[in-house]
Amino acid sequence: MDSNSPGAEPDWEHTAALPLVAPLAPRKLAKVPFVELAGGRLQGVVSSGSDIGRVYVASVTSGTHGLSCSTNNNRPCGGLNHGYACKHLTELIAEGVTQFGQERVARYLRVDVPEGSTVAQSLSGHRDPAPAAEVFGRFLRHLTYLELPAWSAPLPELQWFPATGVRR
Repeated sequence: MDSNSPGAEPDWEHTAALPLVAPLAPRKLAKVPFVELAGGRLQGVVSSGSDIGRVYVASVTSGTHGLSCSTNNNRPCGGLNHGYACKHLTELIAEGVTQFGQERVARYLRVDVPEGSTVAQSLSGHRDPAPAAEVFGRFLRHLTYLELPAWSAPLPELQWFPATGVRR
């Protein structure tokens, strides 16, 4: 079906590969290698500033603005106190805005950002530990794709739905 005709579904809805959302500006992958808007949270993995072998899993919950930050082995971040965002959360939010744009992140987190302010400055958060294992596991899974040889054939594990004969 021609994707330009009225009522037509876009061509990408019939493929196993989806277009990626390109970052709005170059991101600091060494500092925040993984950031996503998923599960009702802005969440991701942030590198430790003091230990190359340590990363933090940080998240901000949509609506409640619950703040969570812990190491990859579930030790709480010492910088997250009484609802003030630690440096890992501040870096995660900044890279989330770089990746997705301030308007989209603010809308997802359900926070009003006054003109001249940032998402991080506009949060009225509180400490609310969130499970880090799921986010860290997804990050590790994304890393395995970097080890695959470059090719254009579909990956079987990413073919969640049949490409033909399925209509919504």
